[in-house]
Amino acid sequence: MNKPKVIVTIAPTGGMASKKQNPHLPTQPEEIARDVVDCWNAGASVVAIHARRLDDLATCSPEIYRDINARIRARSDIVINNSTGGGINGDMVRPMADGTLEISWDERIKGIEAGAEMCTLEATTLNLSFDGRAVLFNSPPWRNRELAAAMKARGIKPEWEVFSPTHIVQDVSTLVAEGFDDGSPFVNLVLNAHRGFQGAMPYSPKTMQFMVDLLPAGAIFGVSGIGPAQLPAAIQSVLLGGHARTGLEDNLYFSAGELATNQRLTERLVRIVRDLGCEPASPSEARGILGLSHYPGPKPEFAIRSAGV
Repeated sequence: MNKPKVIVTIAPTGGMASKKQNPHLPTQPEEIARDVVDCWNAGASVVAIHARRLDDLATCSPEIYRDINARIRARSDIVINNSTGGGINGDMVRPMADGTLEISWDERIKGIEAGAEMCTLEATTLNLSFDGRAVLFNSPPWRNRELAAAMKARGIKPEWEVFSPTHIVQDVSTLVAEGFDDGSPFVNLVLNAHRGFQGAMPYSPKTMQFMVDLLPAGAIFGVSGIGPAQLPAAIQSVLLGGHARTGLEDNLYFSAGELATNQRLTERLVRIVRDLGCEPASPSEARGILGLSHYPGPKPEFAIRSAGV
């Protein structure tokens, strides 16, 4: 009997954490590519990439994204998903007229210019609180529609990123109904970010089940469990027929007090997926599930993934 295929996403960097918090965090193009290729060999089929500047602060620079993407595609066929959220520092933050801070829309939309197959689309407005600062992530409906249209014009599939039930029933459902996503929409449920993201939901089994029940017809889903919610959220997602994500963007620890690496997190998740009676999808299988076209990179010259993956 064929085992159900599960897309394992690796999110190696993110736009918030620093090497001071975990020295294993990859921030520069070769560091990111190294971790991604290792995780691809371990069974990951999608990578969610955040770019960083030379000083390790956040950016959506197309040039840096292209560098990261090229290094990864030279050594793997993993599906590349570039962020249009950016981060909470660096190029991404600008002061507004009243002195408060906002994540720059003009910088965010640069994330679609580096040739990724997918890009995140956070169709929601959030107030972020970190390091004693408040930063507005302002995504009103007209901006969401503009970004969705620009992604569709470039053949980029959105990863709809949601933090609460309202984001599903209002923002995502509206744009999907308007035709901004060809095929099955892929929705990433971000849970347990509520300590820093106003309006976000804590993780609980009931919360995840409720949000899954609200998804548009035909949607497929994955889950980003933040911090200690990463492992139970991933397991529940697989049990509900969804997909799973891991990586240092979401969780800096392997266990209580023990710092993680992307490699160890991926190896553990792949093992659990198999223990649950499923099989990690290959990148080509992930493209089929997501409705993506064929591998867009150069003719593969990379080594075959490790035996058994």
